Amino acid sequence: MNIYQTQLQLNERKRGFHLITAEVLHALPEISELRTGICQVFIQHTSASLSINENADPTVRKDFEMFFNKAVPENDPDYLHDDEGSDDMPAHLKAALLGCSVTIPIRNGRLALGIWQGIYLCEHRNHGGGRNLMITAWGQ
Repeated sequence: MNIYQTQLQLNERKRGFHLITAEVLHALPEISELRTGICQVFIQHTSASLSINENADPTVRKDFEMFFNKAVPENDPDYLHDDEGSDDMPAHLKAALLGCSVTIPIRNGRLALGIWQGIYLCEHRNHGGGRNLMITAWGQ
């Protein structure tokens, strides 16, 4: 059993859904050494999240942003937590809905994603800053 781990700091991105699969693979090239295994990607933030979804058509990512903005609106007078602005509490709620990690099988040294799947950074803040990921891969 081999275990590899690294931390990846992503550059600040605008609010929205961004493909980061290539950055994850670049950060942990040891994935190619594993015949079978698991890769977990974990985001160390509470106002951004991770997801796996469509990697080809960018309109899917725009529709995700539109949906989540409708489902979790800003400026709701019932929110108590708004210290960092109107996007503060909605960002935490969106992150809770989507989650802080993704787990992907490794097969023959590659992430076993489906042909149309990619890893998304889901940035829920207008100015979220750089985001830190912990990437861990283990297997044989």
